[in-house]
Amino acid sequence: MRSSTRIRLIEPADAAPIAAHRVRDFEAFRPWEPAQPARFFTPEGQAERIDKLLAGHRAGTVWPGVVLAGDQVIGQVTVGGILPQPHLRRGSVGYWIAGAAQNQGHAGRALGLALRVMTDELGLHRAEASTHPENLPSQRVLRRNGFSPYGVAHSSILLDGSWRDGLLWERILDE
Repeated sequence: MRSSTRIRLIEPADAAPIAAHRVRDFEAFRPWEPAQPARFFTPEGQAERIDKLLAGHRAGTVWPGVVLAGDQVIGQVTVGGILPQPHLRRGSVGYWIAGAAQNQGHAGRALGLALRVMTDELGLHRAEASTHPENLPSQRVLRRNGFSPYGVAHSSILLDGSWRDGLLWERILDE
């Protein structure tokens, strides 16, 4: 039986499980994410990152969440770049799921829950996301949640020493 998927605001106590996932899944995530310093993969490094995310949350620029299966942290979903002004009510959503919990529908359910947070709690009008053109599983998650591709950000992220393109996605939330 599959565990239910939930999301909640990240907490300092999430540092250790997040660090453990990031160490375990280092090679799987390497093609999709920029290089990080060794400290990023430690509970202390994650605690520092969580403190910064929560400071951003207090400032209203980010909603940092964890993805839970039952009571276990299995990933993160973050709404960043929040622009709450009346004419720019948008945010960019990103997510990852630990390798051991992938292919069980958690990413799609977590994204759906994050879209509710964006609409109901944050009052946003537009959701944006970006994937690598080769990341077909993430693109399926976005499509299932009503996103459409709208462009390419050329040479937008440095991965493994080379600049890579990003496929840009959008969804209007209050339609």
